[in-house]
Amino acid sequence: MNMSRSIAGVAEVGLHPTLADWQEGAADGSGNEGQGADAAQGDVTWTQRVFMTLDWDMVGGDFSSNASASVTVGGIGSYTWESTSQLVADVQNWLDDPATNFGWLILGDETRSQTAKRFDSRDNANGENRPVLVVEYTE
Repeated sequence: MNMSRSIAGVAEVGLHPTLADWQEGAADGSGNEGQGADAAQGDVTWTQRVFMTLDWDMVGGDFSSNASASVTVGGIGSYTWESTSQLVADVQNWLDDPATNFGWLILGDETRSQTAKRFDSRDNANGENRPVLVVEYTE
């Protein structure tokens, strides 16, 4: 994934399996997104997985407390979470039971203020900066 903006220093960033379905809404922060945007019907928020419809069980989202993989993220650039046995288990579980595939939550250092890092999404204008999941398997 491409990390394209941060005022924070080096931090460990983990992939945590999300444990509940959520909805991607249409809110879009302007400029450099540091101040976010007002939530609209269907957006995901800190307290709701579907704004004005469904709450998370846990404030901040329902996700595994254990990271399936982690990477140290510093300055702007591309980062890869290397394969781990837990990442493989996550994907196998999603193949075995697709109804449990809610993706991974990307979690950095939430113990201090001003540690945000912006990772580019599938909507990035530059196709090279969009996230990619590579799955290698043997029949």
